[in-house]
Amino acid sequence: MEEEFNAGRSRGSSKRTLQITPLDEEDQEEVQIDDSGDVDSYDDDDDEEEEDEDKEPVGLGVLEKPENSWSLLRELFPSKAGGTPAWLDPINLPTGRSCLCDICGEPLQFMLQVYAPLTEKDSTFHRTLFLFMCTSMTCLLKDQHEQWKRNQDKQSRSVKVFRCQLPRDNSFYSSEPPRNNGKDKPSSPGAVLCGWCGTWKGDKVCGGCRRVHYCSEKHQTVHWKPGHKQRCLPSSISQDASEPSNNKTLREVQEVANKSLWPEYEIAITDECEDNVSDDNGQVNSLISSSRVDESIEALIDSFEGGDDKKSWASFQERISRTPEQVLRYYRDAGAKPLWPTSSGQPSKADIPKCTYCGSRRAFEFQVLPQILYYFGVENDVHSLDWATIALYTCESSCDGHVAYKEEFAWVQIASQSSTTQR
Repeated sequence: MEEEFNAGRSRGSSKRTLQITPLDEEDQEEVQIDDSGDVDSYDDDDDEEEEDEDKEPVGLGVLEKPENSWSLLRELFPSKAGGTPAWLDPINLPTGRSCLCDICGEPLQFMLQVYAPLTEKDSTFHRTLFLFMCTSMTCLLKDQHEQWKRNQDKQSRSVKVFRCQLPRDNSFYSSEPPRNNGKDKPSSPGAVLCGWCGTWKGDKVCGGCRRVHYCSEKHQTVHWKPGHKQRCLPSSISQDASEPSNNKTLREVQEVANKSLWPEYEIAITDECEDNVSDDNGQVNSLISSSRVDESIEALIDSFEGGDDKKSWASFQERISRTPEQVLRYYRDAGAKPLWPTSSGQPSKADIPKCTYCGSRRAFEFQVLPQILYYFGVENDVHSLDWATIALYTCESSCDGHVAYKEEFAWVQIASQSSTTQR
């Protein structure tokens, strides 16, 4: 039945739906934990010569414009980037400081989500990972200091990732596969969202019209002048009095908030091909202009301070050039590791905290490449948001519990670690 569900979900599309098998217990036992205190890489090549031929290939995420206006709705369980999140559990959203940058206090912006179910566990029939970050490069640089702290409770982060999972039989969606014809509907409505960002729960309401909700006073303030000041007038309320409150709020989110968000794309997952090397230094068929790539590469190479970084970058670039438009690399498997652009700034085993909910080890699941910033229209200058890679680690057991959105761990590697890392 699981195969039928996912076949229905992807009908009419050539994109692969991520199907993940649990990490094998025997494989877990083979991972050697170094308790000597040495700063060894978290992703040591311990049994690399014993490659398992049955392992799934690395899944590469490339961005595409959605085929239909309804393609990225939550009832279709999309993988997507930009715009607003398609919350899996639409009611029990993260709240409080979980929604904020711990450094500047601003609400975090949605970057992407990956639908990644575990098919052999009932409670993870549906499973989605959500990545948010502050748009300030100043905060990201401060985040670098924080991620080296071994006590996760004392970390202040500007990059956060959440895991949400549901069994097949749940109160939000049908247990039958989506039809993907524009007629699929969720089983129940979701929480009212912020009228400005369309991302976080709108637990504050406009005191004037009592119709538009906000996640924070900050977003209510920034929304006032660009448009809500006019819509909040009594005449506007009277004119739209026949329209249901919830529909009015949702419509306003789409009309106003999207102007401040990153553009929305569908993430199509394809398998990495080992022998598919592009011509012209890996830039053929890439939507990223060669001049933009050249400038980014030159700036990155200039920041390298040793031969190890340059060697790592050469290996990274060769691998990425096979599919230069990739923005995401997915590989949840025993012993999986990120493709690090530089040798400096890699985490040790002790740097990756255990799951705060069950105490299990966290394992690497996917990484996000800086190419995504080009699609988001982020400027390529010294003060703009940038990184070398973002590696996401999730609970190896994908544990259950009463918390709908469990916070996982993101490790950010920027171009030059020497000026930012502190032990």
